[in-house]
Amino acid sequence: MPILRMGPRLLLFTFVLLSTCQTVESQLVIRSVVLTIEPRNSVSRGTDVTVRCQATINSDRSAKREYTIYRDDTVVYTHSSNTSEDVLYRLPDARVANAGKYKCLVKVQDKEQMSLPEKLTLTGLKTPILHIDKKVLSEGENVKMRCSAPEETGNILFTFYMDSTDLKDVRTNTSQVEMTYNFKDVGVRRLHCDYKVILLANAVSSNISNVIDVTVKELEITPTISVQPHGTKIIEGDNLTISCSVNGNKQNSSEAKMHLLKGSTMLSFGETSTTHSMTAMAEDSGKFECMLEMGTVLKQATEHVIITELFSKPVLVMEPMEVFEKEEFRLTCKSTNYSTERISSSKITYSIYRDNYKLTPDRFNGTYVVPANVQHQNGKYYCIANARNVSKYSGSLNVKAKVPVSKPEIMSIGKVIVGKPFQVRCHSDQGSLPINYTLLRRGKAINSIAVGESHHEAIFSITLQHHGDIEDYKCRAKNRRYALDSNKLNTTVIVPLSGAKLGISSDLSAAPSELSLDVAEGYAIYLLCSVQGSYPISFKWYKRGNAKPLYTITSTKTTGTYQIPQVTNEHSGNYYCLADNPAEKTSVSQDITVDVRMARWKKGLIVACCLLVVAFAVIGCVLHFRSQRGARDDATELSVKPSSPKSDDSLTVSLAHDTMEVYNPPKDAALHLACMRGRAINGTRDSVTSLPADNSNRSSYSIPATV
Repeated sequence: MPILRMGPRLLLFTFVLLSTCQTVESQLVIRSVVLTIEPRNSVSRGTDVTVRCQATINSDRSAKREYTIYRDDTVVYTHSSNTSEDVLYRLPDARVANAGKYKCLVKVQDKEQMSLPEKLTLTGLKTPILHIDKKVLSEGENVKMRCSAPEETGNILFTFYMDSTDLKDVRTNTSQVEMTYNFKDVGVRRLHCDYKVILLANAVSSNISNVIDVTVKELEITPTISVQPHGTKIIEGDNLTISCSVNGNKQNSSEAKMHLLKGSTMLSFGETSTTHSMTAMAEDSGKFECMLEMGTVLKQATEHVIITELFSKPVLVMEPMEVFEKEEFRLTCKSTNYSTERISSSKITYSIYRDNYKLTPDRFNGTYVVPANVQHQNGKYYCIANARNVSKYSGSLNVKAKVPVSKPEIMSIGKVIVGKPFQVRCHSDQGSLPINYTLLRRGKAINSIAVGESHHEAIFSITLQHHGDIEDYKCRAKNRRYALDSNKLNTTVIVPLSGAKLGISSDLSAAPSELSLDVAEGYAIYLLCSVQGSYPISFKWYKRGNAKPLYTITSTKTTGTYQIPQVTNEHSGNYYCLADNPAEKTSVSQDITVDVRMARWKKGLIVACCLLVVAFAVIGCVLHFRSQRGARDDATELSVKPSSPKSDDSLTVSLAHDTMEVYNPPKDAALHLACMRGRAINGTRDSVTSLPADNSNRSSYSIPATV
C-alpha cells in the first residue's frame, strides 16, 4: 500500500494534522442568526427593500457559510461566503408580490441555525389602464379590451366590468390580459377594470391553550477571563496575553468547549481553557470574550482592554495646499502624540512614498521638498512612522498639480447688430478649474462668471451703441494666481439701415433731385437709392400702385441705381425705394414724382399735320367759292331756241358749259317750276355746282321750266 510506504514518522504527522483539522471544525459555534428588513417592515410599493441576514459565528475566518433566505417557506435566495459579512437580498422597486414572511437559514459545516421570521408588508398598487380597439360600434360587434397593471409582478387576478357589473375574471402571471366581448344591447355602456395581486391566505388564529409554568435552573459552571499584564498600563508594542478557564462542578466535562473571541473574530479555542498571546496595538482595544459552550447552553465572561498608543497615526501635510505645474511644494509627515514612558520623539522615524515608491532617504526629519523640475509631480502620496517595531500609515494625499490658464479667446455668438443685445463666449483651451472669466470694456470689469465644470461656459451679454464699440471689449481668464487677457473682440458688426433717400436724374453726372423730375419721352432716367448702415444691402424700387418691385439688387455699397432706358408716358407717377440688410430693419425712402412730356418731334409732327389740314381746308374753301362764282356767271349766257314750239314741247336752254332741255310742262306744272326757280334764287345751287366742270363729260339734264 502507498500509505504504508510513507514511514512511521510521516504517518504520525498525517494523523496529528487530520486530528487538528477535525478539532478545529468541531469548535465552530453559531451564536445567533438575525434577519432584518430595511428600511422597515411595512413600506409602500416601489420602495427599495433590503433583507439582511446577519450571522454571529465563532470560528476561524476560512469556514464556509451557506445562507438560504425563504419567503413563506419558499427559497428565494442562496449565497455562500467565507467571510463574516452580512448577506443582503435586495428587492429594488418592491412590488406587492414581494410581501410575505422572510426567514434566513445559516449552515456552517455540520451546524445550522434558522432566524426568527420577519413579515414584509407592502401597500399601494398602481392604477390599471384599460385599452379598447374602438369606441363607436354597431350592435353585435366585438370589442377587444386590454387591462394592464404597469410594472406589477406575481399572480394577478384581472376583472373587467360593464356598468359596474362583472364581465369576466382572468388570472395570469403577466402584467396585462386581453378579452373580447360582443355587445348586443343598444345604448351607452361604461367599461372599466381592476386587478388583485394574489398572496398566501392569512391564517386564522385560535384561542390560547391552558398555561403551564416551567422552571429552568442555571448550570453551576462559569467561564473566567484574565489579561496579562494586569493592573498596569498597556502600551502599543507590549506583549498581551489573554486566558480563558472554567469554574464549577462540570469543569472537566467532555461536553464543555471554550472559545476566546474579539468581537466576531475567534482568537483561540479549547475544551475547558484556552490562551492567546499577541503584540498589543491600539486598534486591539475593546472587549475580549471567553464563551463556554455546553450543548445548547452558552455562558460568557468579558474583559475590556485599553491599549495606549505608542505614537499617534502620522499626518501628511502639503504646503501650499494648491500647486501648479512646475512649482515646488513641501510635504511634512509628523506624529503629534507619543508615549513618553516608552520612547522619545527622536525614536520615531518617517518615510514618504509616492505611488508606493520611497522618496525620502533613511535619515529623514519628516519634511520633504518636491522640486519643481520633477517630471512626475502628480500621484498618491503617503508616509509611514516607525518605532519599536510598530509601523503606522498616514492617510493618502492625492496630488494633482493645477494647469495654468491659457490665453482666452473671445468670440461672438450669432449676429452682432448695433442697438440689439448679443452674446459673447470667453474660453481658455487649457487651465485647471475653476476658472474665473471677466468681461472687460476699455480695461474695466463689467461682469464675471466662475466656471467650475467642464461642460459649463462663460457667456456674457453685450449691446453696442456704435459700430466702433466692438473693439472696446476683451475678456480675462484667471485660475488662482494666473491671469491672462484675450485679444480685442473682432467680429462683423451689422449697423441697421436708416435714412433711406431716393434721388432721380436724367444725367448721372448731374446732382439728382429728391423731389420730382420733368423729362421728355425717349430719354433715360436714373433712380438712385442711398441709405446709412452696413452692407450687404438689398435695394428694391417700387412705383405707387404696384405691389411688385420694379427692380431688386444686392450691393456691397450704400447706394443702388435703377435705370429706365427710355421713358414713355406710362412711366409717369410716384416712385420710392426700400433698403434692407441682415439687421432685418427696413428703411423706406420718400416719394419722387416723374412727369414724362411728349417728345419734340411728335409736337412738330402734330403742328405740321394741323397746318396741312388747315391748308387743305383753305384750298377746299377757295375752290368751292370759285366754283360757285363760275356757275353764276355762266347762268347769264342762257340761249333760247327761236322755234315756236307747241305748248307741250320742250324748250332747250343753252348754258356756257351745259345744255338744258326746256319743255313746256302741263298747266299744273307751273307751280312746281316756280318752286324750283325760287329754290335757285334762294341760293340752293346744289343741282348746278354738282355738275361736272369738264366739257368733255357733259351730259344733258332735263329741268322743267316755263318761258
